[in-house]
Amino acid sequence: MTTPLPPQPLLRRLRTIALVTSPLLLAGCAALSADGGMKPVQAVATQHLGQNIEILKSEADQDRVATRVAELLALPLTADSAVQVALLNNRGLQASFQELGIAETELVQASRLPNPGFSFGKLRQGDAREIDRTFSFDLARLIALPMTRQLEARRFAATQRAVSMEMLSLAAETRKAYFAAVAAEQTARYMRDVRETADAGAEMARRLALAGNWSKLQQAREHGFFAEATLNLARAEQARVSTRERLIRLLGLWGSQTQFALPSRLPDLPTEPLDQPDIESVAMAQRLDVQAAKLHAEATAKNLGLTKVTRFVNVLEFGYQRNTYNDATRQTGYEVSIEIPLFDWGSARVARSEALYMQSVHRVVQTAVEARSEVREAYTGYRSAYDIARHYRDDIVPTAKRVSEENVLLYNGMFISVFELLADARAQIAAVNSAIEAQRDFWIAKADLDMALVGKPASGAAGRAN
Repeated sequence: MTTPLPPQPLLRRLRTIALVTSPLLLAGCAALSADGGMKPVQAVATQHLGQNIEILKSEADQDRVATRVAELLALPLTADSAVQVALLNNRGLQASFQELGIAETELVQASRLPNPGFSFGKLRQGDAREIDRTFSFDLARLIALPMTRQLEARRFAATQRAVSMEMLSLAAETRKAYFAAVAAEQTARYMRDVRETADAGAEMARRLALAGNWSKLQQAREHGFFAEATLNLARAEQARVSTRERLIRLLGLWGSQTQFALPSRLPDLPTEPLDQPDIESVAMAQRLDVQAAKLHAEATAKNLGLTKVTRFVNVLEFGYQRNTYNDATRQTGYEVSIEIPLFDWGSARVARSEALYMQSVHRVVQTAVEARSEVREAYTGYRSAYDIARHYRDDIVPTAKRVSEENVLLYNGMFISVFELLADARAQIAAVNSAIEAQRDFWIAKADLDMALVGKPASGAAGRAN
C-alpha cells in the first residue's frame, strides 16, 4: 500500500515556510568563533610585523607564552625579539584583545532571534474558572534583525582594526624604547671610559702641581674636566636606567626577567635610505585608522537607515492567545500591539542620526588629511635623521679620529705634552656622543615611519628627543 502524496498547494506552502524560516533558524544558532575574532589581528601582525600573537585564556596559554618569552630573553635582545616579547607578554595588549571577545558576543547576541514570551494565568470567580495562555514574539526586533546584525558586524570589524592599530603602536613604541635603551647603554659605557681618562689626567695634574711643575690654573682645569666627566657619567647612568625601565614596562617583564642583555652598540646605518615617492598613496591604502573611520561612517549610515525604518514603530509585538473556561467553549485568537505615533513621529531621532552620520563623514576626511600630513612628516624626519647620522659617520667622527691620530704622532715626537693629548680627547667627547644620538634618532625615525604607514604615530620628533 503506497502513501498518498500531499496535495501540491500544501507542498508549496511547506517550501515557502522553509525558505522563510531557514535564515531565522540560522540566526538563532549563531555562535562564537573559536579564535575570539583574532584572525584579522594575527593577519596584521604577520603582514606588517612578521610576528605571532596569542590571546591568553588559560594557564596552559600562559605557560606556553612564558616559555617562549624565556627563550627570547636568554639571548641578547634584538629589536625584533623585543617586539615579539611585547606582543606576547604585554598585559595591556592582552586586555585589549579581550575587547574582541566582548565585541563578538555583542555581534552574536544581535544575530540571534529574540526569545519568545509565554504567560499563563488562572482566575476563579465563584464556580467559574478561567485559564489564560499567551505566547508572544517581538516582531519589531525580528524585523530589524538583519540591520542590527550588519551594524554590530561593522562595529566588530572596527574593534578588530582598533585593536590591530594598538598592537602596531605597541610594536613601534617597543622598537623606539629598544633603540633608546641600547643608545643609553652605549653612551654610559663611553662616559665611563671618559671618566677614567679624566681621572687619570686629574691625578697626573695633582702630582705635577705638588712637584711644582704645573700651575694651579692648569690643575684646576684638569680637575674641572674630571668633575664634569663624573657628572656626565651620572646623567648617562640615570638615562640608562630610565630607558631600560621603559623598555621593561613595554615588554611586561618583572623579577628575574628584567635581567636581559642588550647589544653593546646600535645597529649600523643602512647603505641607502628608503626612497618612496608614492608614500602617501601607500599609507592611504593600508592605514588602519583611516579604514576604521570609514567603517564607522558606514556603520552610522546603516544606523540611519535603521532609524528611518523604525521611526513609526517603537514597540511592535505579536501574541497568540488560547483561553479556556470550565463553563464555556474554548477561546482562541491573537493580538498585535503597536505604539501610535500621536505625539512623537520620530523626526528628532532621524535628525540626530543624520547629524551623527555627517559628523562621521567629516571625521573620515579629517583623519585622511592628518594621515597624509603625518606620513609626510615621518618620511621627512626619517630622511633628515639618516642624512645627519651619515654625516657624523662619514665626516665628523672620522675627522676627529684623524685629528686624534695626528696628535698621537706629535706626542710620540715630543712636540706636544700629555695634557694637550688629553685636551684633544676631551674635544672628541661631544662628537662621539652626538654621533650615538644621531644614530639612535635614525632608528627611532625609522620606527615612526613604519608606524605612520599603517597607523597614527605616537609622537615623532618629541619621541626622538626623549
